[in-house]
Formats: sequence, C-alpha cells, structure tokens
Amino acid sequence: MARLVIVSVVLLAFTCSCGGGDSSVVTGAARMDDYLPLLKGRRVAVTANQTTLVGSAHLVDTLISRGVNVVTIFAPEHGFREMAAAGEIIRGGVDEKSGIKVVSLYGNRYFKPQPADLEDVDIVIFDIQDVGARFYTYISTMHYVMEACAENGKSCLILDRPNPNGFYVDGPILEPAFRSFVGMHPVPVVHGMTIGEYAMMINGEGWLEGAVTCDLQVMECLNYTHATGYELPVRPSPNLPNQTSVYLYPSLCFFEGTNISVGRGTPYPFQVLGAPGLEGKYEFTFTPVSLPEAGNPPHKDMACYGIDLRDALGRGIVPVPFLNLGWLIDIRNAYPDRENFFRTYFNTLAGTATLRQQIEEGMTAEEIRRTWEPGLEAFGKIRRKYLLYD
Repeated sequence: MARLVIVSVVLLAFTCSCGGGDSSVVTGAARMDDYLPLLKGRRVAVTANQTTLVGSAHLVDTLISRGVNVVTIFAPEHGFREMAAAGEIIRGGVDEKSGIKVVSLYGNRYFKPQPADLEDVDIVIFDIQDVGARFYTYISTMHYVMEACAENGKSCLILDRPNPNGFYVDGPILEPAFRSFVGMHPVPVVHGMTIGEYAMMINGEGWLEGAVTCDLQVMECLNYTHATGYELPVRPSPNLPNQTSVYLYPSLCFFEGTNISVGRGTPYPFQVLGAPGLEGKYEFTFTPVSLPEAGNPPHKDMACYGIDLRDALGRGIVPVPFLNLGWLIDIRNAYPDRENFFRTYFNTLAGTATLRQQIEEGMTAEEIRRTWEPGLEAFGKIRRKYLLYD
C-alpha cells in the first residue's frame, strides 16, 4: 500500500507541472560553461541526433562555434540530423553542414564504435533525448558507446536530459535469455531514470562486457526532479510526433509484437490501435499508408478498426504512473484469430515469455501486475543508488 501512495503523490506533482513543460529546466547540454573546460585541447566525438540541441542550435554546431575540436559524429538509429524510419539502415559519411565524418552505429556493420573509429578521439560526448522505455534503442547505443570507451581508454561525457516518463517505474524485468538491442539490461520496461542516471547504473552494476568500467562523467540537468513535467521540444524519433505519443509509447509498444497496428503510416502513430477483422468490435477506423517515416507499415492500405487514443492527454488517460495492459488484453480477447495474435517479437519486447503466457491464460491486468512486484522492488534498490534527482 505504501508504494501506491508514493506513486500517487509523484503523479499529482507531475500532473500539476505538466502543461507545456517546465521552462526552468536546464539540460546538461546547455551548461556549456561547466563542461567546455573538459573539452579544451581534446579531440571530441559526439553521439547525437536531431534532439541534440542547445536552445534552437545543434550541439555539434555550437561546439564548433566555441572552438571545440569535434572530429567524429556517431549516429544512432534514425540518423544524425535527419530522421530515418524505424529499423532503416543508417549510413555513415560526412555531415554536409560541418564537414565532419559521420560513423553509423545503426548500420550493417556494428552497433558499437570500433577501435579504428576512436583512434583520433580523446573523449566521447553522448547527448540524445530518451523517453524512458527499455525498448527505446538510444540507451542500447549508449551502452555500446560506453563499452567502446572503456575498452579503448577513452573518456565518456553524458549530457543529461529529463526523462518525460521518469515519474514511474513499471513492467516485467528483462530476463537474460531475451537480451537484444531492444532490451540489454535486467530492468523493467519503464525504468524511471534519466540517461545520465542509467549510464551510471550500467557502469556501477558491471553490465559492460567483461565488467569493464568506463571513465564516465555526467553533466546533470538543473531545476529538474522526477516529478517535473517536461514536454519534449523536438520529436525524439519519427513515430513519436507529440507528447501524447511519448506518454503512450511504453504501453503501446507491446503491440509491435502482435498483429495490431499502432498507427504507423498514419498522422498519429502510437496514438491509435487497430487491425482488419475487428469491425463490429470497434467503431473507430483508420487506414495506414506508405509515408516517409513508415514506408511499409503493418496493414498498409487496409481499413483497421480499434481504439482512438489521440486525445488521451486531454482526457486524462495519460500521464499515469503505470503501464496500461487493459488495451492489450481487451484487443487480444476481441481478435478473431487469437492463435495468431502474438508474434515471436512480443517476447523480445516484453523481455520474458511469461507476459504472453499470462495473457493467454486469462489473467487480469491487476493479477499480472502483482507478479511484477518482487522484481520491481529488487530493481528499486538498485535504481536508488544512481539517482541524481529527488
């Protein structure tokens, strides 16, 4: 009972400050006077994408204007300045604006910087906006960047940013057998940590290969706590276009492992749910089509029937301090071909085979959630060691 009361208090504080985000928050990247001395006389690599901003300017451009010797850019999933579709191979090359070489960390070679990529580098900056879900791949990229730094004797500087879903912790703990690029660590689906805190946990818990330790420094945010409502100034990836989708993402991403569309190929990805064959079960309908951010979406050019969550923020459905399993259970029960509802990828996203089994056995959301409690309690003890913000 105590745990539920604490979570409710955090939600109240979060909701009250949520409007347009807290404009008093200062990101780690914006604290240039504090970290520029760390870069003086050093060859710098920057792991970055379109969210890597200082005000309205890109961090790379700002560093160059301040005389920092940026020699390499590492690009994660979706690319550096421009956003590619999910899963699309990112190719390296040269950044047209700065003339700096770009090394892809989401291409057909590898996810981790190689020794040759770091030969002319002294320190690697990591500055990418995360959304606080285990299957969001930026934290996996951060893991590999830290690991490469540790193996090659390089320093790593994390420029921290608020976690828009940092006000709660929930979901099943990932089991080792289901480790993948969409889940590398034994943490719940929603971990409730900023990237800086998460990096400290990776380092401190010995999760890098061979339990190596990265020379790590975190530039903290100012005026931020885990109860701060923070609206992202830039979409963090192509299919999270607004704050509603960011709040819904931890719950709706499970559907990527089913035959249900989450709205890829529509103007409102991760805000609607549906599939052909559900007509008569649901009145709301949408039709996915080929778009730049979703070239071949599930159920392309087919009418899908399901649930409309586009106004979930306005209706108070989000933000809430828990994963919503109700949509998953209800749509699965309504689906005409239950035997083929789940795909293999579902267990990869869940980080366990147990969740699918529980749903197929008819357990309620509350019954399932109770089975998560021991794992969440154990993770909470680990998490507390690395929290930088009240």
